[in-house]
Amino acid sequence: MPSPKIAIIGAGPAGCMLGRILSLSNIPFIIYESDVSPNYRSQGGSLDLHHGTGLAAMKDAQLWDEFMKYARFDGDYLMMADKELKPFIQLGPSSKLSERPEIDRAQLRQLLTESLPDGCIKWGHRLQRVEDGNVLVFEHGTESGYDLVIGCEGAWSKVQSYIEPAVKPHYTGLGGHQLRIPDAAHNAPNVYKTVNRGSVFASSNGQRMMIQQLGDGSLSAAWLTRRPEDWAQTCGYDPHNFEEVKKAILEEMHDWGPDAREAIERTQECTGDPRKLYMLPVGWQWEHRRGVTIIGDAAHLMTPFGGEGVNVALDDARKLAAAITKVVQSGGGLDELDKEVQIFEKAMFPRMEIYNRQADEMMKLWFFSEGNMRDVIPKVMFGHAKVRLPTVMHPVAWGLVNLYWFLKTRFYG
Repeated sequence: MPSPKIAIIGAGPAGCMLGRILSLSNIPFIIYESDVSPNYRSQGGSLDLHHGTGLAAMKDAQLWDEFMKYARFDGDYLMMADKELKPFIQLGPSSKLSERPEIDRAQLRQLLTESLPDGCIKWGHRLQRVEDGNVLVFEHGTESGYDLVIGCEGAWSKVQSYIEPAVKPHYTGLGGHQLRIPDAAHNAPNVYKTVNRGSVFASSNGQRMMIQQLGDGSLSAAWLTRRPEDWAQTCGYDPHNFEEVKKAILEEMHDWGPDAREAIERTQECTGDPRKLYMLPVGWQWEHRRGVTIIGDAAHLMTPFGGEGVNVALDDARKLAAAITKVVQSGGGLDELDKEVQIFEKAMFPRMEIYNRQADEMMKLWFFSEGNMRDVIPKVMFGHAKVRLPTVMHPVAWGLVNLYWFLKTRFYG
């Protein structure tokens, strides 16, 4: 039979990666994207791609050489610190230059979008809903006749709503802003030196400041705190006005140290809308629905505190692309395609629950713990370690983490 007719909803990393890998096998598809045109301005901070997920997807997509043009191998410095910028943990910079290269989110989007065949993205198509028979209802018309519709359009996916209308992302209690320091080496030399071309995460009770080096020499500075869901309407300032935002953040940071406050004082603009973090329920699974599936945030929206979101979205894309390609190249029909999609989903559920649970645990530790933040660090370290270890090794890992932390705090401060 001819190739199935495939619609991909959303031109984010997952959707574009899926399209790219399908295109290598000449499998046709259309991507519907709500943005009216490509937008490569700042998408926030940078991210590191991991072996086995994000980097493996780049290789499957035959984009390794292109990725290397953007990748930064000197950005793996990480400092977790208190509100005085006194380190809890410092890692790197590493001599293992190929471990987890960094790339700006905007550069990743550009790389993936420009790798696709001309004309395969229909811009300015904001999906309103999916109706029975895989009818795609957009703001300005409908499309139909698709054998497989894949939702990759993020947190408020209309495809996800079609699969399971009763399940919606819920608010985590955290909100804030994304800001930027352009030409940081010149405009904020002290902050630039502290970041050391990597990332700094400074935490107090219910508050966090995140500073990340970007590839254009700027720094991304994010601020997150515990807030009500309607905080953007009730905060008492214009959350879209940079000067008001900066003033409000500095007031919230009244008991933070001068070095930390300087990072916000040196910002020159907001990037993006006010942030509110949402997540899907940990362990959520859906009943398979023929002819439709979801990947990335649409399937397992999580908070960013596990550091795995984009990587696992790219991994979803490569695994689903492999399933589709297997059917097409073997000459299988729609029944075989549906079977392979269902197998893909069943394998995704336990894999994603591990990362969802980790991100949820990290969020609760960093933002909803009381007392001395230093007491949180062993639990954070164990939370990151246990996702890579078999369950039988967890007690050993917990003991080693606590021994390390005891020796570090006792003899090294």
